[in-house]
Amino acid sequence: MTAESTATLAAPLPAATAAHRWRELARRMVVPADQPVWARPIALLLAGVAAFLYAWRSSGYLEVYYAAAVRSMSMSWHNFVFSAFDPAGTVTTDKLPGAFWVQALSVRLFGLHDWAIVLPQIVEGALTVLVLYRTVRRLAGPVAGLLAALVLVVSPANVALDRGNVSDTLMVLLVVLAADAIVGAVLTGRWRNLLLGALWIGLAFQTKMLEAWLILPALGLVYLVAGAPRLLRRVLGVALLGALAVLVSLSWMFYVNAQPKAGRPFVDGSHDDSVFQQVFDYNGFGRLNQPSPNAVLFRTIGLGGLPSTPSGWDRLLHGPFGTDTGWLLPASAVVLVGGLFSRRRAPRGDPLRASLILWGTWLLALVVVFSVSTTINSYYTAALSPALGGLLGTGVAVGWAGREALAVRFTAALVVAGTAAYAAWLLPAHGVGLPAWLGPAELAAGAAATAGLLATLWARRPRFLAVGLAVGLGAALVVPTDASASVVANGLGSFDTPFESPAFAQASRLLFGPTARVTADALLPELERLRTQFHTKDLMATQTAVLAAPTIYDSGQEVYPLGGYNGTGVSPSLSKLQSLIDHGALRIVLVSSTSRDPRYAWVVHHCVAVHGQVPLGGIGVYFCTATTPPSTRGARSR
Repeated sequence: MTAESTATLAAPLPAATAAHRWRELARRMVVPADQPVWARPIALLLAGVAAFLYAWRSSGYLEVYYAAAVRSMSMSWHNFVFSAFDPAGTVTTDKLPGAFWVQALSVRLFGLHDWAIVLPQIVEGALTVLVLYRTVRRLAGPVAGLLAALVLVVSPANVALDRGNVSDTLMVLLVVLAADAIVGAVLTGRWRNLLLGALWIGLAFQTKMLEAWLILPALGLVYLVAGAPRLLRRVLGVALLGALAVLVSLSWMFYVNAQPKAGRPFVDGSHDDSVFQQVFDYNGFGRLNQPSPNAVLFRTIGLGGLPSTPSGWDRLLHGPFGTDTGWLLPASAVVLVGGLFSRRRAPRGDPLRASLILWGTWLLALVVVFSVSTTINSYYTAALSPALGGLLGTGVAVGWAGREALAVRFTAALVVAGTAAYAAWLLPAHGVGLPAWLGPAELAAGAAATAGLLATLWARRPRFLAVGLAVGLGAALVVPTDASASVVANGLGSFDTPFESPAFAQASRLLFGPTARVTADALLPELERLRTQFHTKDLMATQTAVLAAPTIYDSGQEVYPLGGYNGTGVSPSLSKLQSLIDHGALRIVLVSSTSRDPRYAWVVHHCVAVHGQVPLGGIGVYFCTATTPPSTRGARSR
């Protein structure tokens, strides 16, 4: 090669050529070569719609306990690393901090705003739509992927979840990423995909603990059935997936437990300052036979709590859980059983069967655990939405592959009719944002779609069946779409359910929403005046971190959380509380006058009730001082 030709190759590209290459790159990003021209633009549109649903009127509704922890974590790197709940770092949050790390970084970047805390959830939720589309498409085709994404977008539980600051949003994204990685391992046989899947599961565990591990059986089973050609390689791959997932999951926990206890916050939810006890007992197996932390919290502060559907095999099939995600459970069960039966003679690596195994196992594992747990929050069911979408999208692909069979067409008609009737039956008699026309409209749409599908038993052209399936899908999504729109229009958040009663909505706001912050704002000026007058270090102490949270979030000042999240934690001890009061660190204490806990009983009988009752159960405001004789303090408080 001559010097002239070398110089020519090294010369910059003409502007027109460079612009053409950038345009070609952009075109390939929107319209990849392995997908139809319409597929990715529709997927991007669905992600955009999802982001709008998650963002509109969402920033005013925060779970204030988590928001306060995020503010504290953003105030110092020590608090950030150890997931401290309060600014002074006396106690951790009662959950692992994966999602809160992301939110705290957003606050450090943009400043403390409600929208800065919600923003990561909006982005994570929209990304989940795209990742789910990709995962389902790789096994069942682009139409199935788009249908799965559509179900996720209109799922009421998912919409409500992603409008708040609850950690499940990030967990759902991470486990869907893990599913995508394992699908890559099934299709390519590469070990690195297995390792990536294990990494995502480990990070999901650090976000929502044992719930992330519930997805591992689905990932392991699909690889074991449809993965690498050799059985030994598949078995080793599953073992590697599980081992690495556990190692990544527990890495932060090992680090925290290795630190001197005096140099880190007390681990909330534990009796012996162990993060392992917090994860595996308080947030883990204890949920199967013990009252939930929320139930203990409500009892501690003298409230009845939010109503909850009792455990049982049908828990997810009626009531608020039914309108959240239960409307699609029967249809998904039919798709799973019928799909596996229809693919029973397919080769071991059949992608449609692999998709059914993946999403079906995912769904079954979560349904079983959610059904037997003592209590669950409504937003837990959002983790079902990717599996429901994946199953229904794959079911359409399986049905289309067997479209010539009359049994397939008849089954499709029955599924559409049953889903529409079931969705109409799930609607309550009245509720927030429930239109009177919704039930009749659902039944009419279901009847029209069913009639159209039954007509294809005689008019067996594929075009007619495609139209019938599209109309049937639209009929099945009438109720959830309106329910999601109602959640957005009424500014509901993670703890809400579609068409809930006004009393439930009011109680939800009192405990977890803006009302709690209004109460804190009303008390803050008087508390600050007393703090200045008596030269105390901390603003006050409260029985339960939940009572401390609104003031911490709004002021950034230290409020000592007695007893952790639900008020029953062992930290601080009575002697520690007395020492704080004797040394002037505390003067104002909020506790329940009816509590039998020795710490709070001591406050009630040795401090002065100075402010009557705050608007939560029997919580009273007490002034404590070490200079007043105990007998005098007891007499004055009574």
